[in-house]
This record gives sequence, C-alpha cells and structure tokens, in this order.
Amino acid sequence: MKRMLIVGALSLLGGCASAPVTMDWLGQGECQRPTQDQELTLNLARDMAAEGRGHAALAHLQSLPASLPEVRLRQARIYRSLDRPEAGPLYESLLGTCLAADGHHGLGQLAAARGDQREALERLREAQRRVPTDARVRNDLGLVLLREGRVEDARFEFLTALELSQGDPLPAQNLLALLFYQDQYQQAAELVSRLRLPAEAVRRAEERARGMKREGLTAPMAQRPSDLEKRLLAEVEP
Repeated sequence: MKRMLIVGALSLLGGCASAPVTMDWLGQGECQRPTQDQELTLNLARDMAAEGRGHAALAHLQSLPASLPEVRLRQARIYRSLDRPEAGPLYESLLGTCLAADGHHGLGQLAAARGDQREALERLREAQRRVPTDARVRNDLGLVLLREGRVEDARFEFLTALELSQGDPLPAQNLLALLFYQDQYQQAAELVSRLRLPAEAVRRAEERARGMKREGLTAPMAQRPSDLEKRLLAEVEP
C-alpha cells in the first residue's frame, strides 16, 4: 500500500526551482553599504561561487575591504564549504554587526559539523530569535533537534522552513525523509504531489530514512555544505 501511494505521487512529479534569498540590511549593529563598484565585485564573486568556483570567488572577495561585514560573510560561507578553519573567526567577526544572525547561524553549522550539539543548538536558537523568518536557519535548527531525538520539534522546524523557503529543496527533502522515517507514507505522498518533487529527491529521502532507521537519528540528511550549496552559496544578495 505504501509503495502504491508513492508511485501514485511520482506520476505527478515535476521540477522544483530554488528561489534566491535576499539580504535584509536591518538588524542589530551596523553595516556599511558597499559602493557600486564593490557591489559589482560582490556579484562577480557570487556568480563564481554559484558555479562552484569557490577559490576564484575568494580571490575576488579578497580585493574588497575586510571591514565590510558582507564580504566577511561570503568569505566565511565559502571557507566553510571548503572545510577551511578560516570560517570560524570570520563568523565570529559578524557578531555585533547587522549580520549577527548570520554569524550565529554559521557558528551553529560549524558546531553541528564537529558534533557539538549543545553549542549548535544555542547558536541556532539565537539565530532563529534574531531572524525567525529565515528558512535556512529553521532547516538547520531542525537537523540539530532531530539529532537530539526531538522528532516532533524537528518536524515543526522543517515545516516552517518549507513554508518560508518558497523553493529551497533542503527543507522539503529533510521533511520527506522524516516522514518516511516515521512510516507516514500517506503524508509523504501528499508532500511529493503537492510540491511536485523530482523522483531523485524522493529516492534520496527514502535512502536517508533507511539510514536513520539503521544508524539512528544521527544519520546524514540534506544539509549544507553539499552539492546543492555549489548553487546556493550566493544566497546573500546585496
């Protein structure tokens, strides 16, 4: 029966494009706006990062003043995707600026990657408090809650991220994997049909759910950095 539900949903599948995430300059602390020329360089670096050319993007970002918080944020995200230690201090430098929420978010991601659940949860909770409508923060918070065994709380965060994201595939994939893990195949089929998720995303979610049942809730799920981040590193718009 459960296979029939999924097969039926797969018959309605279609593509799901990811929508860009824009920068909100409002926040705690202050940030200097980049000049027009600096914005051009930021856009060039953004495009390079989106193409998977992180090293080239870093080279262009290094030509900009490090005093600009947005420059440091983009550098931190690329360094994190490259698993470089420079990411941590750069995220730390954002605390106290208008990008403090991004700083806490990045530090939470780094803490989660090294298995420090306590710091990850504290950082992501703080990021969520500052930017409650940021789908990326809610998604990553859901991952940390899931690893704590707080399944329903994680599901709440994935649902919130999904409704806020309007196209980001990560919350949908994580929620779908969680539904498979909970054997809620009717709801999984409805989600696949409603979002017109591609067949590959469904297969990945099923694989993750099997991994969660086999390895426990610490099994990997859809998160950054990943192959998806090569297209999403440019999620901060000037």
